[in-house]
Amino acid sequence: MPLALYALAAGAFGIGVTEFVIMGLLLDVSADLGVSISAAGQLISGYALGVVIGAPLLTIATGRWPRKTVLLALMGVFTLGNLACALAPDYWTLMAARVLTAFAHGTFFGVGAVVATGLVAPNRKASAIALMFTGLTIANILGVPFGTWLGQAFGWRATFWAVTLVGIVAFAIILLLVPRSPAALEKSDLRGDLALLGRAPVLLGFAVTVLGYAGVFAVFTYIAPLLTEITGFAEAAVSPILLVFGGGLIAGNLAGGKFADRWLVPSVLGSLVVLALVLGTMTFALHSRAMAVIHVGLLGAAAFATVAPLQMWVLEKAEGAGQSLASSFNIAAFNLGNAAGAWLGGMVIAHGPGLGAVTWVAALLPLSALAVAWLALRLDRPTLGEPASARS
Repeated sequence: MPLALYALAAGAFGIGVTEFVIMGLLLDVSADLGVSISAAGQLISGYALGVVIGAPLLTIATGRWPRKTVLLALMGVFTLGNLACALAPDYWTLMAARVLTAFAHGTFFGVGAVVATGLVAPNRKASAIALMFTGLTIANILGVPFGTWLGQAFGWRATFWAVTLVGIVAFAIILLLVPRSPAALEKSDLRGDLALLGRAPVLLGFAVTVLGYAGVFAVFTYIAPLLTEITGFAEAAVSPILLVFGGGLIAGNLAGGKFADRWLVPSVLGSLVVLALVLGTMTFALHSRAMAVIHVGLLGAAAFATVAPLQMWVLEKAEGAGQSLASSFNIAAFNLGNAAGAWLGGMVIAHGPGLGAVTWVAALLPLSALAVAWLALRLDRPTLGEPASARS
């Protein structure tokens, strides 16, 4: 794989840390800024909303820029946003800084996915996307635990100072390693792109992404209470168990990319089936400590096995439209799924049938995504066994 892909992974690592590390610092932020824990939790929702809104807006605004310039500008926004977080004097300034940082998130992954596919042979496009997203998985395994420890030991602002430094390093690596190609300029017409993105198969593709990832976050958001209150683990055991989840993320991400390179549509359908099975059987596995740990790893693998196939599938369904715009919309769809899943899981816990039902309710979401994917296929009618490269 070209070194430029590892530069994109470095940017993905930084973005992944800044998105998820706030979860481990909510108590510190709420105490320091004098707000409730629930108010501090809205910093997570604000970030997700920033991704959903910012992804299409920034992609449209930078649509005719060279893609390397776009990536560098986004890393600049990311770095300045984290610097603003570190310096934020009050809650609302921190919220605004988080939203600003989130604006870079969706467009970076959207444009980065298009750049990644242009760096490799046609039969390795999905693997290239998966390699870029490996930065996000490593952020969950190493970056987030370290950032949480750093914030708890030296104050939550220290974490954002560290992520600011990561942004500077990622900017330099992208500047050095990602090639500048005039061919990467967006040539298509915005009005025509939006019309093509409004076609039923493309919209259904976005819906598949939302539903699939809503199932993941309906469970992952509440993984700590599931492991402690149902399985019976001590709170101190949750962090080591989440390392198993992180290992599953990496394995599933790379496997999903490999399979999608050869059999794109079967990979989309198959990954959704596996995700539904893992979520459904987790209902019973949580009553055994060994099986619970195994299923946490399987959840990580099943969750990220869907990422590269879904991203590549939407890109192909939007063929003829601006690829960067389609890719960024799908990143927004992932984050919309995150928010919807967390909300649904909370509703199941608060209003019944309760915490123990979160996993099987979550399993219904990838099954719904599977039904939507099948409908999209009926409208599109591609050949199921056809390699992705043959349809690019």
